[in-house]
Amino acid sequence: MSGAQPTDPRAYNAKPYAGGDPYADYRHTELDFSALVDLADRRLGGGVVAANDEFFAHRENLLVPEPAVFDPHAFGHKGKVMDGWETRRRRGVSAEHPHPDADDHDWALVRLGLPGVVRGVVVDTAHFRGNHPREVSVEATSLPGTPATDDLLKAEWTGIVPRTPVYGHAANGFEVTAERRWTHLRLRQFPDGGVARLRVYGEPVPDPDWLEALGGFDVAALVNGGTVEDASDRFYSSPDNIISPGRSAKMDDGWENRRRRDTDHDWVRFRLTAQASVRALELDTSYYKGNAAGWVAVLGRDARSADPDAWFEIVGRTRLEPDSAHRFVLDSPVTATHVRVDVFPDGGIARLNVYGSLTGTGSADLRERWTALHG
Repeated sequence: MSGAQPTDPRAYNAKPYAGGDPYADYRHTELDFSALVDLADRRLGGGVVAANDEFFAHRENLLVPEPAVFDPHAFGHKGKVMDGWETRRRRGVSAEHPHPDADDHDWALVRLGLPGVVRGVVVDTAHFRGNHPREVSVEATSLPGTPATDDLLKAEWTGIVPRTPVYGHAANGFEVTAERRWTHLRLRQFPDGGVARLRVYGEPVPDPDWLEALGGFDVAALVNGGTVEDASDRFYSSPDNIISPGRSAKMDDGWENRRRRDTDHDWVRFRLTAQASVRALELDTSYYKGNAAGWVAVLGRDARSADPDAWFEIVGRTRLEPDSAHRFVLDSPVTATHVRVDVFPDGGIARLNVYGSLTGTGSADLRERWTALHG
């Protein structure tokens, strides 16, 4: 067994469920990845494309956005119904050798919805108490296009999380230092067991050829390499939602802050795909009716300019209507690498779209990063 932690696997078990809140004794990770986007999020195009075994629970559960749920009374024809990916118990080759070999394991192949640089991984074993894997490892690869399972199995894989013991009923967090752009991950569990969720936190890196072919696009969107750098408040929901694909589906599918009790205001700061010429913006307050932001101002900054820290006004302070889309066509394009949305005094925003195209400098910067991350 690898790692510096105790090697007795029983030390990693959680106690049997005793009733009440199943998360009462859940072990949280001390690592904070809240400022990063989940590159494997199903809503962003992530998927579990294959697994060698999913006898007890389906592989697709790994990427369900919501936390795993537990129903102590749910049993099916194959046994306990679990909200995760669970394989059957491995056995040895004979009565004389009943235990699986040290390297026996199960695996699942995960397509990242947003290919990019992985900064952290959480292997969540929620509700798997005595049936979680003994150890896990995570590998990564980068392949163009939409590879089939056979292509992935033949690919060259790089370890980003070494084989490590994991706790049951816990968020097992791992920092990742490999500075590469990845498209797929392989989760291995030794020798077998159940994993509830897999989260892959990092920074999306878009394909410059694809964006060049598009010409004009949303330069703030997650799918195009936009990123939330910081926000004043993340109380009710993540500001990443603001630049997620599609229209908001419900109130918690946007960004909502707590009610302010002072005279300040809330804000979100975005890094665009690269330096861009911005021509229009759309700001949507869908599903925010009594809790939409009252007024909004949009500022820009060009980190590639002679004054890289200076913010300038793109849209002056403007009244917002609840549950509505607001469109702003700029009198003339502005050049920016960052955008900041200030809301007064507080309240919810569902989506922000920043329409434009990369400048020559922006295209060159993006292509240089792309080349560096492909080794």
